[in-house]
Amino acid sequence: MASQRMITRRSFIGKTLATTGAAALAPAFVPASALGKDGREAPSNRIGVGLIGVGRQDRGVNRRQFFGMSDVQITAVCDVDAWRMGNAKDAVEAHYGNSAPSGTYRGCAAYADFHELLARDDTDAVMIGTPDHWHEPMTLAAFEAGKDVSLEKPITRTIAEGRRISDMAERLGRIFRVDSEFRTTRGVRQAAMLVRNGRIGKVLRFEVGVPQSDVGCPPQPEMPVPEELDYERWQGPAPRAFYTERRVHKPKAYERPGWMRHLYYCDGMVTNWGTHTLNGALWAVDLDRTGPVEIEGRGAYPAPTSFWNVMLKFDIHYRFAGGIECRYHTGRPYFRIVGSDGWVEADFRTVKAEPESLLEEQFGPDDLHFPAAAKSDKRDFIDCVKSREETLEPAEVGHRVTTMCHLGHIAAYLGEPLRWNPEAERFPDNDAANAWIDKPIQSPPDA
Repeated sequence: MASQRMITRRSFIGKTLATTGAAALAPAFVPASALGKDGREAPSNRIGVGLIGVGRQDRGVNRRQFFGMSDVQITAVCDVDAWRMGNAKDAVEAHYGNSAPSGTYRGCAAYADFHELLARDDTDAVMIGTPDHWHEPMTLAAFEAGKDVSLEKPITRTIAEGRRISDMAERLGRIFRVDSEFRTTRGVRQAAMLVRNGRIGKVLRFEVGVPQSDVGCPPQPEMPVPEELDYERWQGPAPRAFYTERRVHKPKAYERPGWMRHLYYCDGMVTNWGTHTLNGALWAVDLDRTGPVEIEGRGAYPAPTSFWNVMLKFDIHYRFAGGIECRYHTGRPYFRIVGSDGWVEADFRTVKAEPESLLEEQFGPDDLHFPAAAKSDKRDFIDCVKSREETLEPAEVGHRVTTMCHLGHIAAYLGEPLRWNPEAERFPDNDAANAWIDKPIQSPPDA
């Protein structure tokens, strides 16, 4: 389908730069009241968003948040599963078509090849919600195509992938948002403000947990590929393997997919939920743009015959250059920051503290505040696409947080203590560990 030819934000900026020179660095926006009716954004003033990967997360969360924003219009969807892609296209068209004056809505494009979506000139930004093994190549391609990116966590399979994403975002001036809602929750925001404003005294250590919910499963048979699935395209940069339902996702359904428990495509809970809870903890202790200097961990994998093969449970310990220590483990999703004068703990819904009076603390004008944390993750992303300001979880933060998870996985995989240089992003004098900086772990130890 040919790209829509409306006057878009991106084409407007391009023309402005061409006529006014490099001084016009910030995008200009015409007020919706000048172009639209009843306070709604006019189509020419909306941010065009393309959805790449329209499975369970998109259906349940992503597109619904964008639907609620009057300054956003979903322009196109992309998926290698034609059934899911058709459902997403229908949902988008029903949403916008029902609210548009008769004959004015021109529909939602649908593609199996994400490059075709990225070529659209009416699409300013993309929401990538694909399996993890596709995250880096799609993000870099989106950057090169001039698009801003919101990317599902975990953003990478390797440490080097994150470095490439962060470096390209900075070099090309792209807006990037890790698609995690954890920093936007009230309890995490309150906990971070208590710690960063010194209310618990000097930070001594912190603990971070994730659910212990990964499991193994018996060997799986080879199956015919469902007619709606382009399986070759789905595998992409991953190793080639026979099709079986539990390798991908259940056909014509939106259940938790099997790929999330297979090391060809995902690292399991060590990165999957760690990029929620670790990111909140690292934000609170102001260590989300660096890394530890020592790592030691243990992990348990399923039996060698299991088809699903990610780590089932783990217990990892880190030490930072300033002496702060961290324990990261399976159990329940939370973080607890322990200081010299008390502690504070947060999860997705609650916040606790000792002494409890910490929860009554008021923050004044001289304290550090996190106003952006009151927004949803998608709202933060879209606002920054407009303003060109850094999101609450930009590429460098996403890279460093995900690296923390990868470091723990590598230490548990190798079964030995590791030293890490967070500036050079190398393991000093350890070739065996350095071999995994740009190579994903794709099978359990000794498999």
